Parts: sequence; structure tokens; C-alpha cells
Amino acid sequence: MFLGDLFMEILNTLVLVVCVLVGVAFLTLLERKVLGYIQIRKGPNKVGYMGIPQPFSDAIKLFTKEQTYPLMSNFNMYYMSPVFSLFLSLALWLCMPFVTVLLNFNFGILYFLCCSSLGVYAVMIAGWSSNSNYALLGGIRAVAQTISYEVSLSLILLSFLYLIMSLNVGDFMKYQDMLWFLFMCFPLCMIWFVSSLAETNRTPFDFAEGESELVSGFNVEYSSGGFALIFMAEYSSILFMSMMCVMLFLGGDIISWVFFVKLGFMAFVWLWVRGTLPRYRYDKLMYLCWKGFLPVALNYLLMFLGFKLFLFSFMI
Repeated sequence: MFLGDLFMEILNTLVLVVCVLVGVAFLTLLERKVLGYIQIRKGPNKVGYMGIPQPFSDAIKLFTKEQTYPLMSNFNMYYMSPVFSLFLSLALWLCMPFVTVLLNFNFGILYFLCCSSLGVYAVMIAGWSSNSNYALLGGIRAVAQTISYEVSLSLILLSFLYLIMSLNVGDFMKYQDMLWFLFMCFPLCMIWFVSSLAETNRTPFDFAEGESELVSGFNVEYSSGGFALIFMAEYSSILFMSMMCVMLFLGGDIISWVFFVKLGFMAFVWLWVRGTLPRYRYDKLMYLCWKGFLPVALNYLLMFLGFKLFLFSFMI
């Protein structure tokens, strides 16, 4: 019995990883199409039918190119950090609540916070081990930005911990059966979305990859496979954060096909923001986090704590 369950868990995890990677491939195609139409052009439309196989040809091109590395780099760390980055972004998906044999545990929120915090090390090591000033500056920027916004993300999750008294991601589905948290906690939803944009290093907060001043940020020295792995990790994180937005604020009815429509819409919003907004100023980004989002998230946390204490005092 135990071996059968273990086999099914491994099989389901493999299916999940393959599905996420295919989703990442088509998210890149969707992004290029959306940005194309925003800029009044077609986007990829030559490879195969309407350019649909384009992501696979891009992957083949990237992985068959020659792997170069800086002569003075710290080779082992330089080589392993993209692998570590992709591994962490795929490991995050295990806290997605499944109704099948896959892992479904009660501390999913805690697991999410642990894995997303570790992602900072991959970026930091990638920037430092390249032994390039541009890569190091990009890495430092990305780490400062990610650590800052993780504080507000954690506080929002703590607010929900007081609200539903559970760390299981699946429980959000039960509590939003009649009313979505989007309507109940609208400011928190907006803070979560903007913090998620900053967390995934996306426009308008893509300072780690500021081409005008940092060439290409922490991944400037990477080519072929290493660059592809970092790229895939970023897009996997976008899909995951879209999933978390749906689970926390949009009902998260995971057993319905509507869940995937919501997830697709949230991923589209990520791309829509990129095609619409210019890059923010770096000091303003930090100001927004520490003097804007942090006080609001703390106030909400205290308000929910007060609600719970008030309710408990009546129950006693």
C-alpha cells in the first residue's frame, strides 16, 4: 500500500512539473503575442500554425547553443544557481491544494513563505558568482527589492491566518464559497498584486534587469541553458503567483474549470501591466514598500487580530 501511494505521488508530481513547464512555454508565447498586439504588430506567427510551436523552437535553440562562462567566475555556484532557481520555483507548486493523491498539507502558506524566501539566494549567488560588476549590481538590487516586498506579502498572509485560522491553502476555497475576499479585503488584494509584481521582478519593478543601466541585471553573463533556466524559473513564478492571487482573493474553486480561466486572466494581467506601464524609479519602489504597503498591511493585521479577539471574548 505504501509503495503504491509513493509511486502515485511521484507520478503525479512529474505530471504537475511537466504541465507547469508546458504552461510556462505557452505563457511566453502569450506574452509575445499580447505585447505584439499592444504595440500594433503580430508577434510570433511564422513557426508552424500561427506561431504556436514557437516556444519549443526557442527552447531547442537555447539549449543547443554553446555554453559560455566568464573565466574568473566561481564556476560551481555560477553553474548551479539557475538549476536551484528553477527547482525552487517548481517546488513552490507542491503547496497547490490538490483533490487527488498529490501532497496536500496543512502548512502550505508556511511552505510557500520558506520556498519564496530561498529564491533570493539563487538570484544573489547568480549575480555574485558571475564576477561581473553589472551582474553584482543587478543581484543586489533584486535581493533588496525581493526582501522588502516579502515583508508585506508575509503580513498579508498573517492577516488571513487570523481571518480563517488556518495555514492550508485549500481552506481559502471553503471560506470564499459565498463571498470572495476580493470584495472584503480590496486594499489587501491590490497590495498583494503589486507586491507579487515586485516579487517576480516584473515591469514596472524590473530593476534587476534594467537594460538601460545594468545591461541585463544579475543574468547578464548567462547564455544558452543557464539563461533558459532562469527565464523558465521567472515565468513559473509568475504562473504560481497568479494561482495564489486566485486562491486568496478570487474564490479559488479548484475543482471547477473556472479556476483555470481566472488563473489565465491573472497571468494576462501580468503581461498587460508590462505592455502598459513604464519602469518605476528605484528609490520610489523602496519608498512605496516601507512607507506605503507596510503600514497598511500592519494595520490590517491588527484589525483582523482585534476582530478575532472580539469574537473570542463573546464566545467565552
